[in-house]
Amino acid sequence: MSLISVEEALGRLIAGASPVERMERLALATAGGRVLASTLSARLTQPPFDNSAMDGYALKADDVAEIGSKLSVIGESAAGRGFAGMVRRGEAVRIFTGAPVPDGADAVLLQEDAVRLGGGIIESRFLVARGRHIRPRGQDFVEGEDVLPVGSVLDAGNLTVAAAMNHPTVDVVAKPLVAIIATGDELVAVGGAPGPHQIIASSMFGVCHIAREAGADVMDFGIIRDDREAIEAAVAKARAAGADIIVTLGGASVGDHDLVQAALVAAGMQLDFWRIAMRPGKPLMVGRLGDTSVLGLPGNPVSSMVCALLFLEPLIAHVGRRPARQRLAAAVTATALAANDHRQDYLRAGLRRREDGLLEALSYGKQDSSQMKIFARSDCLIVRPPRAEPVEAGTRCQVLVLRER
Repeated sequence: MSLISVEEALGRLIAGASPVERMERLALATAGGRVLASTLSARLTQPPFDNSAMDGYALKADDVAEIGSKLSVIGESAAGRGFAGMVRRGEAVRIFTGAPVPDGADAVLLQEDAVRLGGGIIESRFLVARGRHIRPRGQDFVEGEDVLPVGSVLDAGNLTVAAAMNHPTVDVVAKPLVAIIATGDELVAVGGAPGPHQIIASSMFGVCHIAREAGADVMDFGIIRDDREAIEAAVAKARAAGADIIVTLGGASVGDHDLVQAALVAAGMQLDFWRIAMRPGKPLMVGRLGDTSVLGLPGNPVSSMVCALLFLEPLIAHVGRRPARQRLAAAVTATALAANDHRQDYLRAGLRRREDGLLEALSYGKQDSSQMKIFARSDCLIVRPPRAEPVEAGTRCQVLVLRER
């Protein structure tokens, strides 16, 4: 099987994945960040009455057609406690922000534009037009109006309007369930004592974090030994739990000790592809197991992190019916970059913002995928297209942002 491009790989991965159809009902107070599964319509009209946008005096605009007009103040309207009477010619009502506009009034004169003369009389120092500083009933929304469509992410603004529409609960898309299966006889759990030819398993911690940040629930199956029956049992358990996505770490190639692909094919997986023209992360496997998407990441920690950001994060967004995070940004290189070969390269780099506002990416000299500490301190990955020509410092480039600067 020949190498395919990153763009083609991502397109095929997303095209073959099924969005979640499940939904759950949550209290609005716990629904932050979730995706609406049904349209939210207003249960009431907002505002429910004409109200004042400012502190001042409610009156008839015709009564202050000239500066120096005098009016009698006949009462007060406050938020939650309106004025019950009628405003007639030559009268005004002291009013506060959010308070109901009394019957008969059609404008609000700001308090700083009126002078109190004593004896309940005010004198205007400004002209106001009809409707000035009045928020009309239903200006925001009216009862029955569709306000938040399906697919809306419940951010701060949408949570606030949902509350204003009097929705104590909301139907949201269920989080995709991601099962993560790490394989390898060479792996030892964190806190364990590695043998002479073993290493501490670390990739699953970063991959689990990326999955959760992308909006998924995660089942971590721990370390599965290099045994086909053990791998098949873990896959069966993930499917029985209803996993929408199965992620494997390591063993996705076709070497004598790489058993994951064979175990998945034996379980019924339809393999799409497993080699991508990228560095790091060439041996990435994609397939379908019934309704479940399968993504086989490299076992190398840096490779697994890069591939998780490029493929798992957008896959979870698609399956979870939410907008994909946009990590790509324009930048300039701080150093010269060598020519590239046939694979798309992702160079670990620092990132800073220059005085002119442009992002500047400083490629770290060592790019070996075994060096995790360099990835940990990187702010971005410089994207080098296949067969890119060498460039000098200051050249425009594209970066995949890992953390904002």
